[in-house]
Amino acid sequence: MVLLLGLLTGAAAGGLTAAAGEGAARSLLVGLAATGPAVAFFNRLVAAEGSAAQPPAPADAGQAESDSHG
Repeated sequence: MVLLLGLLTGAAAGGLTAAAGEGAARSLLVGLAATGPAVAFFNRLVAAEGSAAQPPAPADAGQAESDSHG
């Protein structure tokens, strides 16, 4: 899914570059250059969704330990 979103981003960037009147070679390079960061972005976005399902730690858990030391 992440790779597909990255490829779609690259295709959109390349298509918009071609529509702007640039040559095919430049459009291809722009599309490829946009694919790499897009894959990293969507990978981080999907990973953040998976970690949100974990319950947060209790807020006073660290405070109880510090009170017993002093």
